[in-house]
Amino acid sequence: MQRASIRFALLVVLAVSTAGFAQIEKIMIAAGTPEDQALQAISSEPDAQKQTAMYESFVQTFAANPVAVAYGNWQLAQSSQTAGDLEKAEAYGDKALAAAPNTFDILVTQTSIVQQAKNNAKTIEYATRGGKIYNAAAQQPKPEGLTDDQWTQRIGEAKESNKNSYEFLETAAFNAVTDEKDGKTRMSYIERFTPAFPGSRFDEQVTQYAMFTLGQLNDSARLYSYGEKALAANPNSIPTLLMLANAYVEDAHPGSLPKAISYSQKVIALAKADAPDAQKSNKLSAGVAHSTLGYAYAKQEKVAAAIPELKSASALLKGQDDVAYATVLYRLGWAYGKTRNIPEARAALEEAIKIPGPLQGPSRELLQQVNSTKTRPK
Repeated sequence: MQRASIRFALLVVLAVSTAGFAQIEKIMIAAGTPEDQALQAISSEPDAQKQTAMYESFVQTFAANPVAVAYGNWQLAQSSQTAGDLEKAEAYGDKALAAAPNTFDILVTQTSIVQQAKNNAKTIEYATRGGKIYNAAAQQPKPEGLTDDQWTQRIGEAKESNKNSYEFLETAAFNAVTDEKDGKTRMSYIERFTPAFPGSRFDEQVTQYAMFTLGQLNDSARLYSYGEKALAANPNSIPTLLMLANAYVEDAHPGSLPKAISYSQKVIALAKADAPDAQKSNKLSAGVAHSTLGYAYAKQEKVAAAIPELKSASALLKGQDDVAYATVLYRLGWAYGKTRNIPEARAALEEAIKIPGPLQGPSRELLQQVNSTKTRPK
């Protein structure tokens, strides 16, 4: 169990006091009180089952004291988790939270319990509650009697002391997002994650999951809004630029293709795939950008400009990513078909058909069209 020395102070107080961390509630039971004496007796009991019974009695005895109720149930939650009874552990933890709703450490314990139970919904619930409490603390008014520097220092020290727990909550919430299979549910998790963990170290990944999810949900308006806001915050984010370019290139609205072209060109410039020390990820990003750029040119009927871009993409993507490579081969076959260059179109599509994945069927259909006519395929 997470026991501090009861003789001195159990953890930390309600942080509304000048000694605390604003808004974050933790538990303190004053030394020498009946509650403190009862807890010392419990801590001296070596038998785990007897300790559990004593904590249950403690909660009943001091039912009028919310702090005691919260602490007793919190300890029961942890002992139940240790024993493997996650359902009972969560129930005890909820009783603890009912007595002390903003207690940061209880929320950390609850997050650990439901994460172990693989309950993504509850993980998001507890983790984001904890994240909001942690981040709201610094926004509280400065207590009387403290200078600005003293308050800033106190906030910094308190945040540092809670940093590991905060990062645990942040990671647990992010894992719940990535683990969720249902797109609508995943997006609801993301919408709770972002305000709870502002400036998260997972911001870029969360943005990609959000845009991917909105694409799955065919919600292009929200996808563009989300992506453009993310890009405003981080203009050189290659993943965001790529995802927006890919979305815009498939959009029929006027102005979408120029955006796809602009974002693709920016990725190519940022990735520097031709540099001697270019990493694989840079080459892959540049390859996808060349593919999108060439496809956008082809849709603008600028096929002469499209084909060199698609060929560059093909060279960069071959052996790197099967889906991306098959996509550019399909687009290259389509572009060659528009110029009535049937041998080159056929070669690209025949190679695309060999690659297992979602482009096999479309490539086969386009190849049949190319083989059956020397006019432009539809």
